[in-house]
Amino acid sequence: MKKLLLAAAIAVSILGGANAQTFPDKPVRVILPFPPGTGPDTVMRMVGERLSKIWGQQVVVENRPGGNGWIAMDAAKRAPADGYTLMQVDASQMAAHPHLFKKMPVDPAKDFDSVAPMYRTYYFVTVAADSKWNTVGDLLADAKAKPGAITYGSSGMGGNIHLGGAMMEKATGTKMHHVPYKETTQIYMAIANGDIQWAVGTASTTQPMQKAGKIKYLAVTGPQRTSIFPDVPTVGESKGPANYELQTWVGLYAPRGTPKAVIAKLNVDIAKVIQEPEIRSRLNAVGFEGLAQSPEEFQKMMNADSTKFGALIKEMNITLD
Repeated sequence: MKKLLLAAAIAVSILGGANAQTFPDKPVRVILPFPPGTGPDTVMRMVGERLSKIWGQQVVVENRPGGNGWIAMDAAKRAPADGYTLMQVDASQMAAHPHLFKKMPVDPAKDFDSVAPMYRTYYFVTVAADSKWNTVGDLLADAKAKPGAITYGSSGMGGNIHLGGAMMEKATGTKMHHVPYKETTQIYMAIANGDIQWAVGTASTTQPMQKAGKIKYLAVTGPQRTSIFPDVPTVGESKGPANYELQTWVGLYAPRGTPKAVIAKLNVDIAKVIQEPEIRSRLNAVGFEGLAQSPEEFQKMMNADSTKFGALIKEMNITLD
């Protein structure tokens, strides 16, 4: 982390003209496609409050939900490339949507510059509390014995939760039945009620029902166990595919052409806030892991997810056009 901040600080020093040295000298606007009260919105407002104190300038959070995230992304794309308008998005919007839609009003790879990640979170393989399955291996054994009979839920075609189920099918050569819901919370209520049998879900969304004894976790989809639920095994430890990993991340982008010195300053300041002990603690409490990466490292992570999702979407013939 210290090396990252030092490198970024050097970049600001080397590249810093008047723009970077005085930035920001007016309010900074962040456009996001998430409704108020959601995880990304809550984190953005929390981080924005800290940045306002550092900068002496207000951070204005502007929610523009709807349209697959394109309403917010199009507004950010059209803004001046000066660092005073940023866009907060997640992995699916940047890495999956380009493979799901033949036509989009924005091109994530060409219209935006990476600024900084904020956090990432892994998912949990979630089943009813009274399910006979105690491992992912149990679930897969039934899926192999009854092709097409096992049901998994999602919040819609092509989203991370759907892709998580499709990834499990692909990794294990099984065929299961996908059931989409309009609202994410409906998925886990359906699991608890026995309407569907499983789904992946983040801790921030599923933890209340897990703590209430309505659902249980078979595994976490990360490379190692999490500090928030250390007793929950990884998918591989739970007798599932060893290479199965599903994460989502949320980060900040700027319109393409934003000065590199301004991006470097934004990256340094955002990383400092994300690494504050209080911020890290509040993120960890809901299963989020604060991320501090350079713009180049952030872009590399996005490219890797795009490659992975692109191959999966093509093989599973998933399309939203």
